[in-house]
Amino acid sequence: MSDFIKVAKRIDEMPAYIFSEINKIKEQARAKGTDLISLAIGDPDKATPPAVVEKMRAAIEKQPNHQYSPYDGTKAFREAAARFMQRRFGVDVDPNSEVVALVGSKEGIAHLPLAFCDPGDNILYPTPGFPMYATTISMAGGNPIAIPLTFDKQFVPDLAHLKVQLERHKPKYLILNYPHNPTSAIISRDTLEQILGMAREHRCFVAFDNAYSEIYFDENKKPISALEIPGAKDLVIEFHTLSKTFNMTGWRIAFAVGNKTLVQALLKVKTNIDSGPFPATQEAAVFALDNEDAIASEGRQMYAARRKVALAGLDKLGIEYLPNHATFYVWASVPNGQSSMDFCKKLIEEQGVVCTPGVGFGPEGEGFFRLALTVDVPRIEEAMKRLGKFLGR
Repeated sequence: MSDFIKVAKRIDEMPAYIFSEINKIKEQARAKGTDLISLAIGDPDKATPPAVVEKMRAAIEKQPNHQYSPYDGTKAFREAAARFMQRRFGVDVDPNSEVVALVGSKEGIAHLPLAFCDPGDNILYPTPGFPMYATTISMAGGNPIAIPLTFDKQFVPDLAHLKVQLERHKPKYLILNYPHNPTSAIISRDTLEQILGMAREHRCFVAFDNAYSEIYFDENKKPISALEIPGAKDLVIEFHTLSKTFNMTGWRIAFAVGNKTLVQALLKVKTNIDSGPFPATQEAAVFALDNEDAIASEGRQMYAARRKVALAGLDKLGIEYLPNHATFYVWASVPNGQSSMDFCKKLIEEQGVVCTPGVGFGPEGEGFFRLALTVDVPRIEEAMKRLGKFLGR
């Protein structure tokens, strides 16, 4: 390699992405002929619903869909997103100014600090949490400040500590994610209302990552939108994705909604970086959003059955976990006081079961591991048996 080619300092300082590290260990085990059961990455194993695929097939045949999308998304897609927010959460958003299409919610969240971070600005983010929150803040020149989430608080921010952080760091914005990845924690309306009140008091806006809002197990305890809180539209931008709900991770289609100034600033960044999602994908996504409840209910039933088996297995092995009310994850304590990385590495090598070490989601994730319920029930049963053998139980 030429010695004059130097990567940016920010790349040198960027931590390795946890799933990249896990993939290396997986490939080593697979090369040895190990039968792997992967409960690591949150990528649904089932195909996109056939009705959505049929809409996509028809949309691809339309010549206008082969051209650029409007930067903010097609009018039909933005209107469908607005209908979804009204129908599901009772939230009214203007599809012309308060909705923007995204190439996946990860893209939108990653571009948000480019719109709002001046060099040295402080941004609060949750840990354990989605690793890209901190890295993309740093890449934009911001200063990521962790909001520590702990088991004793059910992985919801300690309000007294959050108040101190807001007063001390004077952040430009804070990121919240409920239902929470990786822990599956949910947040109450009262707690969310208090957090928004504190944010308003400290002139800090809120980015609410709601990627798992439609994967829940109790019709009477559906996850909420931050925009349901009275006055929230004054300070909230919320991110939704079709990836998990409709098994569409590879389609890269999502949207952000909320405060007009926040949405339009994000759009301005996007106009200089990307050209919006594939129009045919947006057309199929309109159908998915308009039929969300009928389509998503089947997935919820499937994950509920898998969850039942996984939790029963952990109970039998005496492994503590956070009660799981939403998402397709289970967040469990590492037994025997091992580090989470050592535990997961040995579990792959000795039993071929792939989980994600909690430390990959931040320092507060140490001592835990995450299971993704993205294999069929028989494979989860087999994974629990292998976990028992690994633990000698």
